[in-house]
Amino acid sequence: MVKGVYVLIVSVGKDIRVNVGALGSIFFERGVYAYVGSAQNGLERRVQRHLRKAKRKFWHVDYLLDDDAVRVVKVFCKAAEKSEECRIARKLSEKGVAVKRFGCSDCGCVSHLFRINDYAFLRDFMSEMRL
Repeated sequence: MVKGVYVLIVSVGKDIRVNVGALGSIFFERGVYAYVGSAQNGLERRVQRHLRKAKRKFWHVDYLLDDDAVRVVKVFCKAAEKSEECRIARKLSEKGVAVKRFGCSDCGCVSHLFRINDYAFLRDFMSEMRL
């Protein structure tokens, strides 16, 4: 099984408020977001799980993706160690607006979900990261 990291490009079609488990209620402004995750035991299976609507909510991103106004529009993946997940998140934090504490309860990052306003940056960044 492939271990690696992935970035989900998520479209939020309208302003929404989502109860994100232990994080509580979070407001998401309409727009495009990048979510960084890793799967150290089955990358393809993890991504496929995220793309399904019917699933038990386990990760923060499950709560967001469950909303009808939200859809994954693109997935970037690469074989990599878990440390690459945080490296990518740190780079995205330089240009994106962090949703504080989202998706990073197992590390010291400020977030693993970022609202992206600069689409050219996103395209260039994915190429730079070889995703």
